[in-house]
Formats: sequence, structure tokens, C-alpha cells
Amino acid sequence: MRGSVKAEITPMFKQYFKVKHQYPDAVLFFRLGDFYEMFFEDAETVAPLLGLVLTKREAGKGLTAPMCGVPVEKALFYIQKLVDLGFKVAICEQVEDPATSKGLVKREVVKIYTPGLMVDLELPEKSKTYLASLYLDKKAGLAFLELSCGEFIFTEVNRETFLSELLKREPREILCLEEFAESEWISLIKGSLPKVHLSFLDKRAFGLTQVEDLLKLPYYERYQEGLKAANAILVYLQNYQPHLLDKIEAPVFYYPEEFLFLDEATKRNLELVKNLWDGSEKYSLFWVLDATVTPMGARLLKEWIIYPLRDINQIKLRQEAVSFLVEKPDLRDALREVLKKLPDLERLSTKCSLRLINPKEMALLRDSLKYLPEIKEIFSEIDQLPRLLRDILSQLGEFTGLYQRLCEVLVENPPYTLKDGGIIKRGIDPTLDELRDLKDHAVDYLSAIERKEREKTGIPNLRIGYNRVFGYYFEVSKGNVRLVPPYFERKQTLTNVERFVTPELKELEQKIITAEEKIKNLEYELFLGLREEVAQYKEDLKRTSLGLATLDVLVSLAKVAVENDYVCPEITEEEGLYIEEGRHPVIEKIQGKERFIPNSVELKKDEAVLLVITGPNMGGKSTYLRQTALIVIMAQMGSFVPAKYARLGVFDKVFTRIGAGDELARGKSTFMVEMSECAYILKNATSKSLVVLDEVGRGTSTYDGMSIAWAIAENLYEKKVFTLLATHYFELTELGKIYTGIKNYHVAVKEWQDDIIFMYKVLPGAANKSHGIEVAKLAGIPQEVVDRAKEILYKLERKNLKEPSETKIASKRVTQLSIFDREHPVLQKIRNLNIEEITPVEALNFLWEIKKELK
Repeated sequence: MRGSVKAEITPMFKQYFKVKHQYPDAVLFFRLGDFYEMFFEDAETVAPLLGLVLTKREAGKGLTAPMCGVPVEKALFYIQKLVDLGFKVAICEQVEDPATSKGLVKREVVKIYTPGLMVDLELPEKSKTYLASLYLDKKAGLAFLELSCGEFIFTEVNRETFLSELLKREPREILCLEEFAESEWISLIKGSLPKVHLSFLDKRAFGLTQVEDLLKLPYYERYQEGLKAANAILVYLQNYQPHLLDKIEAPVFYYPEEFLFLDEATKRNLELVKNLWDGSEKYSLFWVLDATVTPMGARLLKEWIIYPLRDINQIKLRQEAVSFLVEKPDLRDALREVLKKLPDLERLSTKCSLRLINPKEMALLRDSLKYLPEIKEIFSEIDQLPRLLRDILSQLGEFTGLYQRLCEVLVENPPYTLKDGGIIKRGIDPTLDELRDLKDHAVDYLSAIERKEREKTGIPNLRIGYNRVFGYYFEVSKGNVRLVPPYFERKQTLTNVERFVTPELKELEQKIITAEEKIKNLEYELFLGLREEVAQYKEDLKRTSLGLATLDVLVSLAKVAVENDYVCPEITEEEGLYIEEGRHPVIEKIQGKERFIPNSVELKKDEAVLLVITGPNMGGKSTYLRQTALIVIMAQMGSFVPAKYARLGVFDKVFTRIGAGDELARGKSTFMVEMSECAYILKNATSKSLVVLDEVGRGTSTYDGMSIAWAIAENLYEKKVFTLLATHYFELTELGKIYTGIKNYHVAVKEWQDDIIFMYKVLPGAANKSHGIEVAKLAGIPQEVVDRAKEILYKLERKNLKEPSETKIASKRVTQLSIFDREHPVLQKIRNLNIEEITPVEALNFLWEIKKELK
């Protein structure tokens, strides 16, 4: 607070500062009546962001507090906006009734929203919202909490690959050691996830105190870094949402090695779940494959795309289920119709276990249970089911008793709020029924007392009245006052009448006045009891929601396969791949299958380990590279693939080096990004990996770039890494003459007069020219520039311009010649060589012949 005079501030602001001091990093929503107010720096910061008017309030002698506020009933809208902007929001409530409290109303922070802890705010249906934790030591420990789905997992990876694993899940908030706040790792995280919120914690948070209570450490104790990351999440939860701490399940360790490794560049370049141009899901692989009808199914499909399998048996189980559904369109349609009716059972069941579910959501849960028997009934008519579908059926719990209980207790259409009544049916609680009866028939009860007392006293005009000062009363005319019995207590004397009350009337009045509030409170208590009952089914509900999500994904993959004419790939133990007439799934969907030109590719150990693909820009090289990588990913996630036929071994990693647009926006040069990614690939690729390289070396001078591309290709080939290399450097086609496992391919074009026609076919052999000038003309380069370019090209080819220095490309590790062996025939050949006239390609051929002679 600026300019505060603590000794003279008002009691309310003393209370405010005491609370704010406990949560200095959060925007404090301070409850005052029907509003949440923000003061001082909080108000000045958020008012322009939320479109609120900044006003002032007297805070003490000589002290004015800037303030803004939002109505309590609309607060979630503003909280959501702040959290989406990366703020933490602390909700400070009045925890006692202002009408009955003496002095200042007691207030406490009851909830804190952070970007990673927002389970009861509006969440994206098809995405998860993770809170992540990172602990760096000898290894990198990672932990992820997704509160809305009840997911708490942790793992360990080496320090070089932690960023890829972290970025796969795109967390909204990451917990880090405060001592790393200025480190290179944090800069990398910020560069890759510019919207992420980083929260820095003291080293004590990364201990083992909290996690010891949840886990049997002897089993997990070797994963120290992972455990410490998980512990930090528990500490953070204790600080910010302590009411949820005892409801969180123990974290589960997962093994990244069980899945196909995809680094961040590959996930981004292949546009697996987001496109590159606006970051939306449209035109991504997820967009193509997503025919799911439930939110939980869509989220699981994304996970399958980001985490393809490496276990051949698990892949085949998924394939078997998809194939079965492909062949049974009626079954697919029937399942989709039932699945469409289901709400987000995964998040509803999690809200139940966290005791956060509201009455409206409880009704949705009730209705979803009604449809589960329909799914079982659909499958009951089929004799032999694939194993995965049988497993799914076994996951679907038996909830007949729970469904009947919810139908019995909940009204058909309850409200969202817990404390406004209208939740519980009649016949559930006698006291509630009595209170409702009293509220609904108050006039009848008053009339009955009036009638009874009129008969009892003999006062013919005795009647019951009401005002705000005295409440209900008996009114007696002056002439009949003598008939008033002793138990009538005089309350007011007027000119012509007198007003009385009786113990019975006061008791009934108290019941009528408090009935509404008692009904709401009792319904609230009964609903909490019902919520506890449902929470006992949390494990069955969670298992059921996973089974339904898996079924939704399998049906989706089958539907997409049929609609797009995909085939089931043959997954083998043999390394390599053969794809006949493969297609790019996204481009094909945009253009239509009839317009897309398919291409085949084969990678085989020793025979075709590395393919060098040449040809003009716009000819389809990049599409060819991308579709091959996408087909591998689709095959290993259990999907059918866009091809006429496909046979693939199981790959351990997929790497891509395509483009650098995102990194350029972050201030990195094209060449630096390219070399960094290539270095990462060379260090991590294995003989079971697939590497896709597009135009390596283009960010520097021609000879430097060509030399680097050549050396990278050789290195990958020597490691037997399956590689597709698209290049403009035609000199690289010489690799195919040197190494038996390197093959040349080119994208075909046809020349017509001065124009070219792209055939979009990839054929064996090297391209004979680049067609760069023709492509420039197609791109709209003015005709005079095109003509001048042709003239310069002609002169260069005729060597009428001064030639640059000769490129010297050599095959590696030629046996060294002894300088004393003058009679060796190879030396005689070298002496006779005219270095001034030899071309680079001729030099390569010459060296190749020498190498053969020396063997």
C-alpha cells in the first residue's frame, strides 16, 4: 500500500491488509455485502483489464483507497478473465452472518484460483488444463496435476529431453525452484510457452514430506527427482486450495519410454494438435481424426496422438478393435447415438470425488448413468468381441442402485446453486416436508388458528393481521376487548381496535418466517450427504469414464477410416517401412481425395536407409516428408492410415527439421535454429528412429550449407537412422553413388514451353534441374526479372562469369597413402589429374574410384 498510515486506518481496512499480507501474489476479491471489492494496487491493475470503473473509498484519516468491484453473482466471469490472463485470484468471504455478528464481520480466504488450479471455472472441453512441476538435478523430475479430470502423474527424464516432455502437455502453470528463475531453462520454457504462468517456490517445497503420506516410497524411492516434483504440487495445493488436499489421489508414475518419442519441434512442425498459422485445432491431425462425440473422448484422442505406442501388442489390440468397428457400420452408429447423450462423465465424477459438484451437474451425472445399460445391451447381441472392446465392457461399472438413489432424491431439473433450495424431492426427509408444507400452506394454518380462537373466545370479528413491526397479531374491536382471554398478550392499542399475540401465534409466526431459510439450509445439508454417497463410487465412475472415452476414440477412428478410405497398416517386428500410395491426411481432407496425388515410400535396413529427395519448390517434397511421419504416428497410435497399403516396423522416435518461423519470432536466426535442432537430432536419433529433414543448410552460404547437409546425412546413415532428406543441393545426390543404402528420389515436373507443370509424384532418381526460375515465374515475379535471371543462368552455365572456388566434397575416411610409396598407381593417377579443370562431381567420382582401388 502506498502512503499508508497503519495507526489510523479503519478496522475494515486493517482486516483487509491482514488478509492481503497472507496472499501478496494474488488479486484479492474482498467480500463486502453483495460485491467483491478490490483495493489499492489490485484495483489499479485489474480495473482497465476488466473494464471496471476505478473509484475511491475512505480508508482512514488522510488515506484514500483506489477501488473497483464486481457483483458476487457475476464474479466467476471476471475471475475467469483474470486467471486466463495469468493472475492468481484469492476469494475472501464473509464467514459469519452480518445480521447476527457483533462488530466487524469475520472474513477469510476460502479459495484461490491459479492458472493451473481452476477446476470449477469454465474449462476447454477438448483440452486438459495442467499444473506442472519441474525439478532439475542429475535428471529432470516432472509432475502433472489435472484437477478437473483427477489426473496426477509424475516421471523422470534426462535433462536434454525434459522440455519436450513438459511441452507435450502444454501446462497452464509450472512450478519451479526459485533459484532457477533467471536460468537458461526458464528462458527456454518462456520461449516455447509464452502464455504459461511460472510460479517459483522455495527449495523446501521440493522435498518429500507431503508425497510420503500418499505413496509407498520403497517402490518409488529411486525416482527422487520425480517425487520431489510431485511433492511441490502437493505443497502448492496445500497453500492455495487446502480443502482439496485430502481428496487427491496418489500420483502415478509413467514411463515415457513406452511411447513413441516426439519432440516439441515434431509436434509443432507436423501440426499434430494445432496448426502453425493461428494455433487452432483446425487443419491439424487432431482435426482430421476427431469424430468423437464426448469431451472425454476428444481429450483422450489428443493424448493418443501425442503419445503413440511402442508396444507392438498394444498397437495391434487397438487395430483389432478399430477394424472390428470399421466392418460393422450399424454397431458404430448405434454406439455413437448413445455416446452423444453422455455428458463429461470424467469431469463430473472427478468433481464428485473432490466434493465440488453442484446440483445441476449431479443431475447430469444421474442422467448419464441411465444410458450405460444401453451400451452393454448393444454389445450383448455380439458373440465374439475383440479383446480391447471386452476390456472396455468390463470397465463399465454397475450403477443401478446409485441411479435409483439419485432419481429418488434429486428433483428433475435442479438449480446450479447449492444454497437456494429446489434440490431435494418430497418424501426424503420428514422435517423438510413439514417445513415445505408450512411454507406452502401458511395462510391455511393462520386461518385455522383464527377460526379456533374465534370459536374459543366468542369474539365474532376477531381476525389475524400482519405488519413489519409486530409481525402476526390478533385484532379485536374495542367493544369485544372484555372477551379477550388471559393468554392474549396486548401488543398495541389503537383508536378503535387493540392487537394481541398468543404463544401459539408467535410459535407459528417463527416457523413461517424461518421456514424458507430452514428449507434452504436443510436441502443444502441433504445434498452434501448425497454428494458423500456418490463420492464412494469415485473409482468405479473414473474407470467407467475412461472406458467410455476409449470406446468413443475407437469409434471415431473407425468412422474416419471408412469416410477417408484408410487402410489398416501391417505392424511388424522388421525395422523400416513400406507405404504404397500414401497420402497426407490433412491436405487430402482439405483438397478432397480425388485431387490429392498419392506417393509411395520404402525405407529398408541396408538397402534404403536414407532417401535424398530433390526437385523444385512447390513440387511436393515437404508434403511427402510430412505425410510419411504422420502415417508412422497414426499407425503407432492404433489408427488406420491414408494409403493403399502400409507395412511398418515400430519406431522409437520421430524427429523433424522443417521451417523456423516460430523461432524467428523469438529472435533466433534461421540458421541457429536449424543447427540447434539438427544437433539435437544427431545426438538422440537411433537406428530405430525416423528423421525428416527439409532443406538443411539453407540458412548459410551455399558451400557451408551443402557441406553441413552432406556431413549430417553421412552421420545419420552411419548410425543407420531411417531418414528422408529433401534438398536443393543437387551435389548431395552423389551420396547415392557412394553409399549403397542411400537412394535418390525426385519430384516430377513437366516442361511446357516456358512453363512447368507440377506432377506431385515422387520418382526414383535425382532431379536434372531445379526449375527455380520457372517457380519464380509462377509465384508472380515480373517477366523482366525472370528474363534477366535466365540470361544470368545461361552465362553461369557457360562459365562466362568468373567461377567461384571449386567445391571439394570427399567421401570419408579414405585410407591414407604413404608419401614414400612413389610407385603406387594411385599416386600416378593423382599426378595426372588436372585440378584446374575438374568439376566437383568429377572429383567425387575420381575419389570414389581411388577408394575402390585401395580396398
